[in-house]
Amino acid sequence: VFWAALATAATAAAATRLDGSILALKSVGPEGQGNDAARQAWPDVAAASGPELTVILGGMDGANDYALNWLRTAVETVVQREAAAGKKLPVAELEEFVRDERHHPRARRVAYELILQTDPERARTMVPGFVNDPANELRRDAVQWLMDAATNQVALDKPAAVAGYRKALLASREADQIDAIAKSLGDLGEAVDLPQTFGWVTQWKLIGPFDNTGNAGFVKAYPPEQQIDLTAEYDGKNGRVKWVGYETRHDYGQVDFNKPFEPLKEVTGYAVAEFWSEKARPAEIRLGCENGWKVWVNGKFLFGRDEYHTGAEIDQFRLPVELQAGRNVILVKCTQNDEKEDWTKDWG
Repeated sequence: VFWAALATAATAAAATRLDGSILALKSVGPEGQGNDAARQAWPDVAAASGPELTVILGGMDGANDYALNWLRTAVETVVQREAAAGKKLPVAELEEFVRDERHHPRARRVAYELILQTDPERARTMVPGFVNDPANELRRDAVQWLMDAATNQVALDKPAAVAGYRKALLASREADQIDAIAKSLGDLGEAVDLPQTFGWVTQWKLIGPFDNTGNAGFVKAYPPEQQIDLTAEYDGKNGRVKWVGYETRHDYGQVDFNKPFEPLKEVTGYAVAEFWSEKARPAEIRLGCENGWKVWVNGKFLFGRDEYHTGAEIDQFRLPVELQAGRNVILVKCTQNDEKEDWTKDWG
């Protein structure tokens, strides 16, 4: 207890000492924003000791991708220097950091990899606990562990192998693993209904196209943002537009605006769906999108990103939301920019 108290005090002191420098690194942004201040602050962070690693990792909380790169490099520098000096990393503190799901997923992954590097057996015992982890960066290892265990059961106990693959499928959030598990189940004669397994929202109403010339449509509030009236018609980019029914049968629940309309550029579309909750409760709206997007639930704006063609994946974005008992309504705005290459035509 006395040692733990000393460690906590030392960590708190380190956090105070490094606060200003870490803040400078977290202030970097696109087009060189904050780089001068970061270059001055980085040596101070990189000079930290091994026991201070969790302080640097904690600095990743809320950081953008630019800041994450600076902080990750600082962590690597500290680790290399500690190794050269023959010092051990603070494995217990790193494990505590990994298990705290409030921390940035990439920071937790870095901490886990440091444990794996220092104490592989300890790291392996942690993996089963990642099965339902909110961070895909850690969950992936647990899913692979379940897949490997199921594969080893195939020749010995087919029902056990099927149960293992099913458990892995429910836990998986990455397309390559999902596809591999579905194939393994198929090889065992087991049908796999991915939409039913994951419970995607499949029934939607879509409307568009509205204009997004010069990306102005992302900011402009078209009528669906003011009121959801599924019987209304509005002036769109190329004439009158109205809501149309849309059912996604895609294995991963993709809503593709190009199907009810046509492949278009510099346009804006909206998708609306209803769903039910047995009670009022906190939840997360999770989506993947490589276009510009905004999301509202029950008329409340949650978040949006005006970025394009950076790739899409399951659970790519996570938006905390408070559901109401009974009927809930989700509205998604999806914009398409002016790039003309074939690989930029996805709009969904």
